[in-house]
Amino acid sequence: MNFLRRRLSDSSFVANLPNGYMMDLQCPNNSMSSPVSPATERKHLQPPQPSHSSSTGTSIFSSISSAMKQTTQAAAGLIDHSVSPTPPVAQKPKILLVIDDAHTDWAKYFQGKKVNGELDIRVEQAEFSELNLAAYVTGGCMVDMQVMRNGTKVARSFKPDFVLIRQHAYSMALGEDFRSLIIGLQYGGIHTVNSLCSIYNFCSKPWVFSQLIKIFNLLGPEKFPLVEQTFFPSHKQMLTTPNFPVVIKLGHAHAGMGKVKVENQHDFRDMASIVAMAKTYATTEPFIDSKYDIRIQKIGSNYKAYMRTSISGNWKANTGSAMLEQIAMTERYRLWADTCAEMFGGLDICAVKAVHSKDGKDYIIEVMDSSMPLIGEHVEEDRQLIADLVVSRMTQLVITAGSMPSPLRPWMLLACCPPHALSHVYVYMSLSGGPRQPQGSQPPWTNAPPQQRLSPQGQQPQSPQSTSPQQQRSPGSPHQVQSATGSSPVQASKAGVFPPQQPRPPAQGRAPRHKSQSLTNTFSLSESSQRGNANEDEAKAETIRNLRKSFASLFSD
Repeated sequence: MNFLRRRLSDSSFVANLPNGYMMDLQCPNNSMSSPVSPATERKHLQPPQPSHSSSTGTSIFSSISSAMKQTTQAAAGLIDHSVSPTPPVAQKPKILLVIDDAHTDWAKYFQGKKVNGELDIRVEQAEFSELNLAAYVTGGCMVDMQVMRNGTKVARSFKPDFVLIRQHAYSMALGEDFRSLIIGLQYGGIHTVNSLCSIYNFCSKPWVFSQLIKIFNLLGPEKFPLVEQTFFPSHKQMLTTPNFPVVIKLGHAHAGMGKVKVENQHDFRDMASIVAMAKTYATTEPFIDSKYDIRIQKIGSNYKAYMRTSISGNWKANTGSAMLEQIAMTERYRLWADTCAEMFGGLDICAVKAVHSKDGKDYIIEVMDSSMPLIGEHVEEDRQLIADLVVSRMTQLVITAGSMPSPLRPWMLLACCPPHALSHVYVYMSLSGGPRQPQGSQPPWTNAPPQQRLSPQGQQPQSPQSTSPQQQRSPGSPHQVQSATGSSPVQASKAGVFPPQQPRPPAQGRAPRHKSQSLTNTFSLSESSQRGNANEDEAKAETIRNLRKSFASLFSD
């Protein structure tokens, strides 16, 4: 102990001691007051750990632990990002192309409207004659627009997300044929109002009238009074007509153009020579001494009915001076509009034109699509309704994007495919999650009574009461299609309805099945419940692939 005190009194020794080794022995107050035990001396002489290095190591370890914990929580989705929200990413506006003349500024009707409540709408407006485009398989559709704005030529290129068509795509009277642009939009997969399928079909008035004939045969003359009309593909068949006077309509035209009233046989032959010079088709219908014209228009779910009376005395009520009046919408008029709105897969905007004769009868003469002119005192309201309809369709497109497994939409398939492929489309709609019909119903194109069904062997029809639960088939099954087409699946495959399938080797422990039974029982509920989900999904996937291949061959023709 005396040795230690002597060493502490040595200044050189104390200076060489590390930090923390100075003890109470240096203090004069307790240097001689209390004795110090050897254990206490060893305790005081033990050097403490450096504080700086200890804190640094602890902070590094805690940082690494915190980072690892945050990573783990982020992977598990436990971190609440609402505490520090990220700044919203600016979304690109949706581009709406409106095909209409410059007299209507459609941009103001879409001002302040948003798609799905969050996406702005950028309106580009031009006429068909001011547009050009190029469509690609994977690149969509690129539209080039050259318009005159306040005396300045404006050129733009953009990819439209949606198109509103308010002009006629084809008119023989004006020499305008823009059907190639309609094909380009369809090629690029652009969605429109009305649909491109209906727009292209409306480029021929006799073709549209043939759809009215189908409605006439379905509803009858009392509910759907269609005017009697005769179609001549060329002038060679225009020899005579049973009654005069008649109205001859040449080709495809609008606004009363190409229509001639013929009083006798001599004038009829003269008009046949005019048809020969025009090199087009013609239609004739009996002249109706009208009291006024009727127009029923449908925009979405909004209906309006108008009565137009000629003042100038012209037999064409849409030519010269006329008095327009809005009339009450009756159930009869609503039926006309609703049934016509179902043609070509559905018309969002349409109008039915009829003539009310002086003897009190109505005659439906024509139906118009989204290019119909707006009339009456509610033009502004109608334009606003069209704008709301377009925004609604764009919102549906955004919400349902990616929901369909195929770019082919079922209603487009039903509207555009050949008649012999309708049962094929019905099977495809059932597999791809399309609209299903209630149990016991049949596809809409069949005329067979719903009570008749074929047994699993396809021999005897059975009633729903005598059919066992194992034999019940879901709507759209090949059993139902087989009863609708009236032939076996093998015969249907030869006719082009079903895609040909390669024969498969029979499974072990099972007797070889006939090809028609194998195809028919693919979708049965009894076998589907016995097989695993993997086999069922594989069978459905293979069937959809075969259906798509068949669609490619059908539409390529």
